[in-house]
Amino acid sequence: MNKSELIDAIAAGADISKAAAGRALDAAVGAITTAVSKGDSVTLVGFGSFKSAKRAARTGKNPKTGAAIKIPATTVPKFSAGASFKAAVAKKKK
Repeated sequence: MNKSELIDAIAAGADISKAAAGRALDAAVGAITTAVSKGDSVTLVGFGSFKSAKRAARTGKNPKTGAAIKIPATTVPKFSAGASFKAAVAKKKK
């Protein structure tokens, strides 16, 4: 599912226009991005949690040459799926 298909599903599920659904989706993604970039976590009960995590500096390996390279420390976004979401996905896989 891509963004336009998600907007269509939101519009149908909430009985709103596609334009309003698009604005709502953009606002939700923007709010989550802003909060996580500030270091806050965003928890959607039953769906999951978005948070930031620090990744330490480490030594990697260039796959082409085999030479060791330094990978700097960074902060990355993380998502942890909630119990309801995990259960729904597990039922679909069977």
